[in-house]
Amino acid sequence: MTSEYKEEFQALLQKQGEKKFFIRKNNQTFKISLFLEKAKGSFNIVESLRANKQIKKVFLNYWIITISYYAMLYAAKAAIQSKGYETDDHYATQIALGYLLVPDQLEKEDLELLNQAHKIFENEYVEYFDDARKESSTARYSAIKTYTEERVHHILKNAQKFIAKIDNIIQT
Repeated sequence: MTSEYKEEFQALLQKQGEKKFFIRKNNQTFKISLFLEKAKGSFNIVESLRANKQIKKVFLNYWIITISYYAMLYAAKAAIQSKGYETDDHYATQIALGYLLVPDQLEKEDLELLNQAHKIFENEYVEYFDDARKESSTARYSAIKTYTEERVHHILKNAQKFIAKIDNIIQT
């Protein structure tokens, strides 16, 4: 799967010389734990919001989706930082996730042989990120959109799995 992201990753990395970067090398490893803490803290805000019965459901759902996505974004930034890179926009973050974290078949087999299958970041996690990114954008920029409880729950659960997976990969 990594090859699908390779070309775009390289193109975004090449833009370093421009005023605005998209992906760049960065070895500031102290940011890893800060981004991971930010991800977990943001997700805790979602849990607090869900418990608030005074907020109208439609508005609550917008913020649950938006904060869930941003929690995923912070976790993604931690994972990317752990690989020695940094991103500055949402699309670049998604590309970097796919390129740096999704192993090709040989890497996957090596991790399984070493009993480290828990470190395998499947493409489905990149898809969770993409889905939440799109829904978050819709929730932020559309005048009104209603979400079913099932849809909100789906995004919330995927965010939870995404953050836990990245935490597991980084911490082990």
